[in-house]
Amino acid sequence: MIRVLLPTHLQRLANAGQEVRLEVAGTPTIRTVLDALEAAYPMLRGTIRDQATCERRAFIRFFACGEDLSLESPDAPLPEAVACGEERLRIVGAMAGG
Repeated sequence: MIRVLLPTHLQRLANAGQEVRLEVAGTPTIRTVLDALEAAYPMLRGTIRDQATCERRAFIRFFACGEDLSLESPDAPLPEAVACGEERLRIVGAMAGG
């Protein structure tokens, strides 16, 4: 069971709580987690990653175990603590400006 922490705007869009739990077959990666998230909450398609290219949106970041995983390959295995449900994968909407 993968635990995913959603930012407030995605919680509202998905009509879900702050944390969602997802079943992911095989080795959990960002790609497989997002596939499961979009299957469970189809209204999130296109909000976290582009629907055509499946690339992460520019102002979306992924964090787990105190590390920024945003620039890692989407097919890289997630840390073991996330894979076993001890830690959450955090999806964060980054801010810009000055």
